[in-house]
Amino acid sequence: MTTVPDYFGSLVFDDRVMRAKLPEDVYQSLRQTIDEGAQLNLAVANAVASAMKDWAVENGATHFTHWFQPMTGVTAEKHDSFIAPAPDGGVIMEFSGKELIKGEPDASSFPSGGLRATFEARGYTAWDPSSYAFIKGKTLCIPTAFCSYGGEALDKKTPLLRSMDALNKQALRILRLFGNDTVRYVRTSVGPEQEYFLVDKEMYKKRKDLIFTGRTLFGAKPPKGQEMDDHYFGVIKPRVAAYMAELNDELWKLGILAKTEHNEVAPAQHELAPIYTTTNIATDHNQLTMEIMQKVADKHGLVCLLHEKPFAGVNGSGKHNNWSIATDSGVNLLSPGDTPHENAQFLLFLCAVIQAVDEYQDLLRASVATAGNDHRLGANEAPPAVVSIFLGDELTAVLESLENDTPYAAVEKTQMKLGAKVLPRFQRDTTDRNRTSPFAFTGNKFEFRMLGSSNSIACANIMLNAAVAQVLKGFADELEGKEDFDAALHALIKKTLKDHKRIIFNGNGYDDSWIKEAVEKRGLLNLRTTPDCMPCLFAEKNKSMLTGLKVFSAAELESRYDILMENYCKAVTIEAHTMVDMAEKEIIPAVEAYIEALASTAAAKKAVDGDLCCCYEKKRISKLSALVDQMDAAVDALDASLITLGMTSDITAQAELIRDEVLPKMSLLRAPADEAETLTAKKFWPFPTYGDLLFGV
Repeated sequence: MTTVPDYFGSLVFDDRVMRAKLPEDVYQSLRQTIDEGAQLNLAVANAVASAMKDWAVENGATHFTHWFQPMTGVTAEKHDSFIAPAPDGGVIMEFSGKELIKGEPDASSFPSGGLRATFEARGYTAWDPSSYAFIKGKTLCIPTAFCSYGGEALDKKTPLLRSMDALNKQALRILRLFGNDTVRYVRTSVGPEQEYFLVDKEMYKKRKDLIFTGRTLFGAKPPKGQEMDDHYFGVIKPRVAAYMAELNDELWKLGILAKTEHNEVAPAQHELAPIYTTTNIATDHNQLTMEIMQKVADKHGLVCLLHEKPFAGVNGSGKHNNWSIATDSGVNLLSPGDTPHENAQFLLFLCAVIQAVDEYQDLLRASVATAGNDHRLGANEAPPAVVSIFLGDELTAVLESLENDTPYAAVEKTQMKLGAKVLPRFQRDTTDRNRTSPFAFTGNKFEFRMLGSSNSIACANIMLNAAVAQVLKGFADELEGKEDFDAALHALIKKTLKDHKRIIFNGNGYDDSWIKEAVEKRGLLNLRTTPDCMPCLFAEKNKSMLTGLKVFSAAELESRYDILMENYCKAVTIEAHTMVDMAEKEIIPAVEAYIEALASTAAAKKAVDGDLCCCYEKKRISKLSALVDQMDAAVDALDASLITLGMTSDITAQAELIRDEVLPKMSLLRAPADEAETLTAKKFWPFPTYGDLLFGV
């Protein structure tokens, strides 16, 4: 019987394969490149390419591709075969180090934010040796970065790797101050929990809004939603279980550490959580996970929805980014140990995160900003748009004692006794969990809960890595060369806590009083929409930090603004046009048909019994006719706004028009349509309802 360890990573050119396939000197040179960033020479690349090709062909591959992550939000690939002509008229299989190292896709056809014009087509993909190549179908996929002819980053991987380098450099400076001279590198690690919905494929095909936008633009609340809390962690339905089983198999073959699966809160909603791994690899794996989720769903007659808010009135889907920092020897720098009040190194790194989140809260909010996530943030399944940190009672007490120079009274461990002798006793954690917090400490890592389910995790981790690196740089500048290191360290921690404790909040993030306190008393930012937060990219402190650490150039930063705002505008514009199309061609005609049927029934009744028996039909016709008129007026109003939008050239003005005018008019169109759904006979309604979709699997 084949077990998971037998086939785990079987389609990955990982360390096990490299050890077996590469000469020892080549392997050691490549490991030095992967681990320490040493320069890769062409001879090593040729040897790796040859071994990689042989392994791929042995596993059924006929093609290779540079697999990269442009600013489209999805991955990209161009396939080339391994074949080369042989003198005898046949072919041989070839793959060179040059082909491994560099590819040349068209750089003007991807979003570039002005970095590439249409006539400036040349771009390059460059092999990322730190992320293992893998086989998908019959193609060897080589993870790569993507840049323009001038060297500007056109992707999400390049700035992510730069941010990891920046944090590594500054973290090593801090560790040297604590006398640690053996650590070679520091890496951030991430475990991104992925939420998603599964709906029946045949129902999906009948909804233009799901097809074109990934979310339902119309839909009345069904009689039952998530009120009973019976779906969360409930028994997994056989059809979904079969899907999850195949999904796990496909992910495990690709070396993706899929660990946890369960039903989420909303009907038809589920979650997959992996074991954490190095951030750039976790980013690659999460992109693959989303792709494979959708492919496997199709095989099971399902559609996997990754939109942040596919259904109004029930929980949307997020992606919880569990982030930590560790050394090459496996030491987690965010692990407090048994006596956190005595762990000075941990406390300094903790303070760095606190200061980074406070000073760069706007960047963290901007890093998760999309049209879809704007619907989710602040709802009861997601944290508010105000960024804050949850530390829990124990760490908060430790930091307060440090700030105030008062003795720390350690929290005693509590043994849980459940009242039945047969049940085990166990130690209760010293702090609770807070699912309402955007940025929560969870024992030895921080859980950044604001990411939307369709987002690449690269953007959030770029900003998080960079912000912490910048603070660590300031800490190292402050502490290096101090004669009394301990006194300087204590003073620095104390000052950091005093200056940045406003960001710490252990209470209920859903409480309206917290939002008021956060903004009015603490001075925290409440950036509710994408147009509200994207200009923060150009704040001087943010621009100087990101360019100073060489995570982005000024031109790359400007391009990101243009691309992200353009994506926001295009997404909502497509939604608005889809709403108009559905209202005019499906909903209004369906309601009119039902009105006609009611009128025919009323006429038949009147012919038999007079007007006395037509009360129901008259009342229903009156209500529906009024709703049709409201929909017609709302369509006209939305159309007018879309015309104005089409005449607006400035991307910032477009986004603001969408926020202030288009989205409210979309809501005004939806309201009468959803009410009409509740009054229209089911056989007349033109597409599956929420009840059908949410309970149809």
